Amino acid sequence: MSPAPVAPESAAATPDSDQDSAVMRLQKFVAMSGVDSRRNSEQYIRDGRVTVDGEVVTDPARAVNAETSDVRLDSERLRLPRFRCFLLHKPRGVLCTNRDPDGRPRAIDLIPVSDQRLFTIGRLDENTSGLLLVTNDGDLAQRLAHPRFEVVRRYRCHVAGWPAPEVLTQLREGLYFAEGFFRFRGVRVIKRQGRSTVLELELQEGRNREIRRLLARVGHKVIELERIAFGPVTLGSLPYGRFREMHTAEIRDLKRFLETGEQTERTRRPNSFGYRPGKTRNKRRRGPEAGQGAATARRPSAAREASAASPTDRPERSAGGRRSRGPQSPEGAGRTRGPGRPQGAGRPQGAGRPQ
Repeated sequence: MSPAPVAPESAAATPDSDQDSAVMRLQKFVAMSGVDSRRNSEQYIRDGRVTVDGEVVTDPARAVNAETSDVRLDSERLRLPRFRCFLLHKPRGVLCTNRDPDGRPRAIDLIPVSDQRLFTIGRLDENTSGLLLVTNDGDLAQRLAHPRFEVVRRYRCHVAGWPAPEVLTQLREGLYFAEGFFRFRGVRVIKRQGRSTVLELELQEGRNREIRRLLARVGHKVIELERIAFGPVTLGSLPYGRFREMHTAEIRDLKRFLETGEQTERTRRPNSFGYRPGKTRNKRRRGPEAGQGAATARRPSAAREASAASPTDRPERSAGGRRSRGPQSPEGAGRTRGPGRPQGAGRPQGAGRPQ
């Protein structure tokens, strides 16, 4: 069997043409097919293990059409999978990595999808819980996690002590570390608990243990840290350690947010993507928008309407403040007896309790 011909290097073309969304770099196509990361996919191509339409291609920048090109790795054809995205309430003690030599629990192990390669969008350290997005869409992951897109992450942080106002200002203005300049986009106090404080923090890029190191520098150790929002996606009432798959409309709204920076009505709610706080889930709606039934229940009765329509029939108050009894009835025209017991037909003598 003769080896497949090698395509010349001049056949490489510009990647990701804007005119055709199906055209992309060969390296990107191999990675998006779920084989491996982009770095390893590039090495597979340079090693001559990838063919395009029967020709060996060693240039990772070669343009291919995801719909029509026959791309194979070690003679096995590659196809783009259906892109999926999961929202996970990451528990503490779980790692955001695809490979761990020590065999510790990983976030991707909590989502039982075996036919596709999943990876986390960004990372949370081992002792941090909260919202974590897991996907097989490399483009979505890069745009959400890359610092140049400035997607805001929001955290709820429980710290020791009571941070003074000047300390909060210092956190907003930022501090210098060996890796660079760290700062919070926003800081506000939620509540105080004994000798500790609950803060809400906002970051535009997440560096290694940035929150813990910033707060330790100003003298407030982190007791507990939880991420509650990633861009327009919020954790809502998703239970601890559980996950759910995001719907197609939710992913579409998320991509629109990345392109325009505008949130839709679905993502503008405090707890987006269908999750509402449990405290308000079963409360009765009030106000005119509650429906016709509620308006009918609040309508006054006919007796009240009649009394309200004739205020002159109400008894007037006397100078002493008491209501007058109205015109006196003629003497003897009191309460009449009904047709029941005749007058004088009471209980006979001696018919009561025996003496």
